[in-house]
Amino acid sequence: MKKRANATSQASTGLMPQLSTATWMLVFLVALCVVGVVIVGSASSVVSMSLYGSPWSIFFKELIWMMLGTIALIIAMKVDYHVWRKFAPILVLVTLGLLLVVLTPGLSVTSGGSSRWIGFGQFRLQPSELMKLALALFAAHIVAKRQADKASTKMVIGPLIAVALIAMALVFAQPDMGTAIVLLVVTLSVLFAAGIDGKLLFKGLVLCGIAAFLLGMAMPYRRERLLSFVNPGAKADGSGYQVVQSLIGLGSGHLLGLGLGNSREKWGLLPNPHTDFIFSIVGEELGLIGALTVIVLMGAFVLKCFRAAEAAPDRFGQLLCVGLASWIGAEAIINIGAVVGVLPVTGIPLPFVSFGGSSLVITMAAAGIMVNIARQGSSAPTTLRRSSAQKGSGRPKSSTARSRRAASVR
Repeated sequence: MKKRANATSQASTGLMPQLSTATWMLVFLVALCVVGVVIVGSASSVVSMSLYGSPWSIFFKELIWMMLGTIALIIAMKVDYHVWRKFAPILVLVTLGLLLVVLTPGLSVTSGGSSRWIGFGQFRLQPSELMKLALALFAAHIVAKRQADKASTKMVIGPLIAVALIAMALVFAQPDMGTAIVLLVVTLSVLFAAGIDGKLLFKGLVLCGIAAFLLGMAMPYRRERLLSFVNPGAKADGSGYQVVQSLIGLGSGHLLGLGLGNSREKWGLLPNPHTDFIFSIVGEELGLIGALTVIVLMGAFVLKCFRAAEAAPDRFGQLLCVGLASWIGAEAIINIGAVVGVLPVTGIPLPFVSFGGSSLVITMAAAGIMVNIARQGSSAPTTLRRSSAQKGSGRPKSSTARSRRAASVR
């Protein structure tokens, strides 16, 4: 009778059993990966034919990287996220060392005027991608530890700021301004989630913004990108060419698109159609509906990641999830913003959708860590999560505040 009553009650309210946050994260992630593989196959066919003699070569490479990324996702999902905390300091030091190797002539792989990879053939590692994960782990570890020890604000943020600035400087020297910005976002998001004074963070953001602008204007090709961003049509035959062609592709898609595989921009008109500017091909072939679908899927995934952070069982899990979610969200905003012409072009890929090697695998691993946090958060008692967050924050509620709240309730 009780089961029948529950079923009747559920039916009467029109509610169905809700999926967990971790399950929703996986649903959105799988959808993005499927879209990514399909669009990479379509967008890369002409480039693949010209480089490798087959329209499917880049597509098959994407499948291989996606399989490796899936393995990384599954491993990260299965391993308790606390295990990664033990390796956070070591990982960030090793990655800093790899960033130095990248800048050493003869030891790195140079492409398009940038030295960003180490390795050989198709098996290359981009240390700046690994630094995003390493910095998020280190930031969550050091901030949670120092706050639990009730250290001063200076002692909480000092080590993190030092590591972040060194990493950003090394990445900027590659040169890779886009990734340096993402590292800044990861750092500030963790500090903001930790409750560091917003005015202090705003001042740091302003200083970094001024420094980035001055450094950007000091280098000719970056200055051209910034100026063409303001009016790409005025430099359509030079630095504004990519954005202009991207907007043409997006505009020609209209509501429903030209159809999968029918892009005209990928025939040598739009550079990097399967990497940095793949969102333009999405809009051209799948139309406004397809482009909005990708944006909704990406936004929903990031929001669920923040929901997982909110329900994390401890302070470290909260901060780590915030850092990882901010990384993926920032990359999506920067990439799509550049494609539609509202942000300067920085070479940041669209997470899970753009063709990628080590970047795809590492991002999938980050997603797996967040799924693990979400699963542990959903199984942890609410009172335990709250007590862990308050203990880790280093700012327990005062007895005066509790007494006032109790008086107001009475």
